[in-house]
Amino acid sequence: MSTIYGYARCSTDESRQDIDRQKRDLKQMGVPDDAHIYWEYESGTKKDRPELQKLLALVQPGDTIASTEVSRLTRSTAQLCDIVQEVQDRKLRLLLGSFVVDCRSEAADPMTKGMLMMLGVFAELERDMISQRVKSGMANARAKGKQIGRPVLTADKLPAKFWRCYGLYQQGAVHVADMARMIGCSRTTVYKYIELAQSKGRKPKTVSKTGQDK
Repeated sequence: MSTIYGYARCSTDESRQDIDRQKRDLKQMGVPDDAHIYWEYESGTKKDRPELQKLLALVQPGDTIASTEVSRLTRSTAQLCDIVQEVQDRKLRLLLGSFVVDCRSEAADPMTKGMLMMLGVFAELERDMISQRVKSGMANARAKGKQIGRPVLTADKLPAKFWRCYGLYQQGAVHVADMARMIGCSRTTVYKYIELAQSKGRKPKTVSKTGQDK
């Protein structure tokens, strides 16, 4: 029996609202539930994205990989070519919004592949244009003497939700993946928070399994 899996991505963990919208859209596209959605906060140009790699390792011939648009799957034309080749070799279906590449029974026709590559080129071009605007804006801000970049995150500035979860984590009641869901962030962010907390040597409050401070 074939299965539809979803993939959602944002570049930073500040885009929670956007990634939640992607998840809702993926369900409307046929993904059955959250358990079938792989999501992460990573750059669209990064090749070795953990959740994408997990998804590609999981799918079987006849399955479908769905993403809301090409740019969510990748912003690299070269990587898009690799993914399309894998879809063909493993007889999968790729669903990108309303664009369908169905290789379950035969290879994608040249016209479909060509159109998909054009979408990939536009996604990469958009990334480059955004990058250029950001660099230009930063240079302009520096010229005006403004501080660039995020404020330095310290243990004292970690969110209260983390400290409640951290107590459970220290007690072995929850794992990093559980903390990510409870806090509403990526596992990478949780690891960063834990490292900051441990470097400070702050002892967590004793927390019950219900999440209440004792």
